[in-house]
Amino acid sequence: MRSANGRPRRRISVVGVLGEVLITAGVLVLMFLGWQLWLQDIIVGGQLHDQALQQSQKWDATKANTKPASSTTIPVAKAPANAQRFANLIVPRWNQAGQPLYVRPIAQGVGASAVLNKNNLGHYPTTQMPGDVGNFAIAAHRSAYGGNLHLIHQLHVGDHIYVETIDGWYQYSFRNLQYVQPTEVGVIDPVPEVPGVQAVDRMITLTSCNPFYSTAERIIAYGDFDKFIPRDDAKPDHGAPAEIADVYEGKK
Repeated sequence: MRSANGRPRRRISVVGVLGEVLITAGVLVLMFLGWQLWLQDIIVGGQLHDQALQQSQKWDATKANTKPASSTTIPVAKAPANAQRFANLIVPRWNQAGQPLYVRPIAQGVGASAVLNKNNLGHYPTTQMPGDVGNFAIAAHRSAYGGNLHLIHQLHVGDHIYVETIDGWYQYSFRNLQYVQPTEVGVIDPVPEVPGVQAVDRMITLTSCNPFYSTAERIIAYGDFDKFIPRDDAKPDHGAPAEIADVYEGKK
């Protein structure tokens, strides 16, 4: 069959149409994955940053004009209700050029539907609270839902990890990474992987999935407690450590 200009008309092939549909579908899937695993994390991360600073403002207002805690006394709060946000995680190493400085909310519990899939980091309820003797252990998705521990592998020995609560800031120093099977839950013991031993030190443990976009294993980051910095309304930025003061710039 020829067209009006005399040239042979191209025959429509079912296989060709199906191929074009599959190519289009593949492109759409890749675009969705790019949104879900990259662009969405940037957008959600910015939202979480703002939410964490709003919570910090509320703590400032609550503690304003009250006597600050002593830096020599390490306060330990009671565990909150499930899914309740009670702390912020701040990691200077993860500050990215052109992005809001890294600060993310921590909620009680590690359930997917109630906590982790609501863009929070989650506190293992069987572990200690910030500042307590033992292991303050938290978990988060590596990517998606804000990608809260996306950069966990970039920590350097000695990097500071801050946990902010209504009382102030708990400063920890990163010690080492460990890679384990998902079944190795001993990493959140009071003394990691030494069951039945009473803890004498204070530490933090961050847990997430590894490698990227997989749940094949877990990546674990350990940190040791350094000191407590009390919230103090009489000081600039309410006494925030100098290293992270920029996190709070312009929040008031």
